[in-house]
Amino acid sequence: MINAVAEITMKMVPKMLSPLVKDWAPKAFIVSFKLETDPAIIINRARNALEVYRHQVVVANLLESIQSSVVIVTKDSETKLLLSEDEIAKGMVIEEKIVEDLRSRHTAFICDKH
Repeated sequence: MINAVAEITMKMVPKMLSPLVKDWAPKAFIVSFKLETDPAIIINRARNALEVYRHQVVVANLLESIQSSVVIVTKDSETKLLLSEDEIAKGMVIEEKIVEDLRSRHTAFICDKH
């Protein structure tokens, strides 16, 4: 039997959100995602990202509830999206609620620009 060791090498890559918002698509509706393990800091981290990068929305969630709840954070609001036990039993996934919420926000964003 051969004893093999799997090795993964990671390298830092530049953050792309800043040039995306500032240079590449300054008029676009931009969404970022924030995953945390500590519920005490998740909203502050999402708000900090909005302030630093000046984009429209952060989809924030906790690792412990990654498949059942998120908070949609904007500069003016926090909207919690939750899957009910019934929705989970029916096979619904949280991404369905995220997509519908973001679709609605994107439509409003486009309408406000025209």
